[in-house]
Amino acid sequence: LTEVYSSSPALGHYFRSAQVISFSNESSTVIYQLVFSVPPSTEGFIENSMNPDFIRNILRQNIYDED
Repeated sequence: LTEVYSSSPALGHYFRSAQVISFSNESSTVIYQLVFSVPPSTEGFIENSMNPDFIRNILRQNIYDED
C-alpha cells in the first residue's frame, strides 16, 4: 500500500503512511489505515481527492495494471 499511494500522481504528495490495524487468516481480511496530510480547506479537494471511492479506485487500478 505504501508503494501504491506514495507513487500515485494524484495522492503521492499527500500520502504519509499505511498501517495494518487488523488481520484475519481465517477470512483473508485486512483492515488498514491510510494517513494523508491534506492542504487546509482547498476548494473541492476533500470532496474529490479524499473521497473514499477515489482512494479505493487508485488501489483497484494498481491491481488491474499488475495483471
